[in-house]
Amino acid sequence: MATPADANAMRRAVRLAARGLGSTSPNPVVGCVILDASGHQVGEGFHQRAGGPHAEIHALRQAGVLARGGTAYVTLEPCNHTGRTGPCAQALVEAGISRVVYAVGDPNPQATGGADTLAAAGVDVSRGLLEDEAEAVNIAWLTSVRLGRPFVRWKYAATLDGRIAAADGSSRWITSAESRADVHRLRAEADAVLVGSGTARADDPHLAVRGVEGAVQPLRVVVDTEASAVKPGARVLDDAARTVIAVAEDVLPEDTAHLPEAWRLPRAPGGGLDIPALLATLHRQGVRSVLLEGGPTLAGAFVAAGAVDQVVGYLAPVLLGAGPHALADAGISTITDALRLDVTETVRIGPDLRITATLKGA
Repeated sequence: MATPADANAMRRAVRLAARGLGSTSPNPVVGCVILDASGHQVGEGFHQRAGGPHAEIHALRQAGVLARGGTAYVTLEPCNHTGRTGPCAQALVEAGISRVVYAVGDPNPQATGGADTLAAAGVDVSRGLLEDEAEAVNIAWLTSVRLGRPFVRWKYAATLDGRIAAADGSSRWITSAESRADVHRLRAEADAVLVGSGTARADDPHLAVRGVEGAVQPLRVVVDTEASAVKPGARVLDDAARTVIAVAEDVLPEDTAHLPEAWRLPRAPGGGLDIPALLATLHRQGVRSVLLEGGPTLAGAFVAAGAVDQVVGYLAPVLLGAGPHALADAGISTITDALRLDVTETVRIGPDLRITATLKGA
């Protein structure tokens, strides 16, 4: 039976794990807290970057000999394999930890089994404490492992009547400076930021993170099927971050000669690029989370492909009455086919409202 002290320690581990968002891919974010035999915290840590020490190792180093006989609280089942670092399950055993409480089981077949290793060594092991909270902070990585493709978060900004621009195409700025700053936080947590050709033409976006200290710049991806929207001198082609332009596989080589990196992908039957093929290519590149910032056409293609895992909408207290909507054709023709969402969070951001939702049953 978990005690209040157990819950407090795991809650701290979840907060620690969140510090790694945006910098650990293709690895998960993980937090760890160690209490000594008398229940005092003696160590804590989080996974800071891929290839670096895992959360348990940071916490054990801080705890030193005080870890012996103590309890380790970990947001993800301690790993059981040797990659760029050694197995954390064995490190906990060697440190003399007598009890391990972890929140979420590791779905990665290469790393799972840590709980069994610990139990075989005589360590008291329990699972599931604050599982929902730990799952939420690590949802991008967990989704990528379970589905074999990146987690996709679709972000949009709109008026209260659902318009993303006015009838004349103007859209700067519908939402507040506070909301725009919050979007940079979302970018900093993502491995890749993705837009389509319409956004590239209309906005000439930069797509890099600004105003977030220590942020790792995400991969910038433009879906430009005909290789006609990203021109020489486009802001996304600067050296602020790596940029990839995804084009159709039959586009002529001379049409992509000015691009730093072009991925050639199959076309979708209904037009545009094949979304599953794009996501598979991103996954092979180590991308585990995508922030989809594209316009209504690209968003509709992702929704139609069943490739949106979370929606983050910034709603401004503004009315336009005309202009494009946030979502174009998504293959939904009747109300019975509507995608129903579970709202997981509503937050005021300056004068705006940020709504976060996931598909029901996801």
